[in-house]
Amino acid sequence: MNNVSDHRVLLTRDIPMSDFPSLETIFIDMYVAKNGYKAATKALQEMKPGDIIEEVKKSGLRGRGGGGFPTGKKWEMVAGAAGEEKHVCCNAAEGEQETFKDRCLIRSNPHQLIEGIIIASYAVGAHVSYLYVNENYREEITLLEKALKEAQGKGYIGKKILGTDFSLDIHIQKCPDQYVAGEETAMIEVIEGRAAKPWQKPPYYPANRGIYGNPTLVNNTGTLSNIPHIVLKGGDWFSQVGSRQNPGTMLFTLTGDINRPGIYELPLGTTLSKLISNCGNGLKDGRRFKAAFLPGNSPLTESHLEIRLDFESLKEAGSGLGCAAVTVLGDGTCAVATTLKFSRFFMNESCGQCPPCQMGTANMAILLQKIEDGHGKIEDLAAIENICSLSKGQGYCQLLSGAVFVVEGAIRHFRKEFEAHIHEKRCPLQSSSGNTL
Repeated sequence: MNNVSDHRVLLTRDIPMSDFPSLETIFIDMYVAKNGYKAATKALQEMKPGDIIEEVKKSGLRGRGGGGFPTGKKWEMVAGAAGEEKHVCCNAAEGEQETFKDRCLIRSNPHQLIEGIIIASYAVGAHVSYLYVNENYREEITLLEKALKEAQGKGYIGKKILGTDFSLDIHIQKCPDQYVAGEETAMIEVIEGRAAKPWQKPPYYPANRGIYGNPTLVNNTGTLSNIPHIVLKGGDWFSQVGSRQNPGTMLFTLTGDINRPGIYELPLGTTLSKLISNCGNGLKDGRRFKAAFLPGNSPLTESHLEIRLDFESLKEAGSGLGCAAVTVLGDGTCAVATTLKFSRFFMNESCGQCPPCQMGTANMAILLQKIEDGHGKIEDLAAIENICSLSKGQGYCQLLSGAVFVVEGAIRHFRKEFEAHIHEKRCPLQSSSGNTL
């Protein structure tokens, strides 16, 4: 990842995933020739673990997996946790809707990610770390296996790395292609050989009791990919892009009714309108902007076009950045059908461990389907809102709350459209465009 002043296209749907890039064209020598592993060398040979953590804290880097927790603070917690053995886990489960940024990062620069894991492991005192990768990312797993062998062959992984006393093994753990498998405690369950079912928190968090009961640092692919640049160029350098509270860049997955869907790297705080116009080349067929859906968060409407896409601004607007996947709706696309699509996803992805989640997601989807099919009643809207009110904050993970935020926000912003489906017993947009997402 590089800090950029405007935007950089990482992948568009016009490029077949199999061609970006070719697995045969990535070698460690190419990475080293562009200052690759210089940061790891600097960290292990010139810096103390505490110095690295302080530099990460100075950078202001926040987790790129959705929550936006300060990265340096998390590292500090794991480094200071009691336990002789510790672990680092890179979470590349990527089970959210409409996102493939982790996949792109692995394909475009696997050694950058590995270098970030090496530095993080040294900083918190981990000697066995994990790459937790979606099992469907077969080519990416092959690429990572190749890159790990290359790194070990050059002495960046293994015993007494770069002539120091630090040793590290990195293992690849395939992850079930399930939304809940990306939750950090479910990830620990999978690594230990069990089903992907989250824990209830508190009392235990991965930072104090993670993999095999040991303190575990869990960071997203994007978070760890930033680390080599911060160590090599400094936290002050990193903080110059973005804003004071939200420094650095973010990878945005842009899909929906736009001319150029893809993944774009932008400074945090870039406006929604700029993402759509400058990166997505505007909406298809001259349509007007209607909404932007972000998985697990309340959708944004026309009044939010100039909102800054960062953690604080979106939270203040009653939404959230999440994994930075933005699905754009034009004025010819049905908000009810789109809400149903997201609701079905959460229903299907519920692991069934928590009755409120299993029943709440299913009941919301059933009632939304009824409205979409033209059989809904006004009472159904009230029932959905009641389910949302009772379900929020329930369950062991955020799946149920995410489902609620999407549905609750959609009804709040597009109530008239939901009511039109009920009164007209059909989608009012069908006669003009027939488009649903």
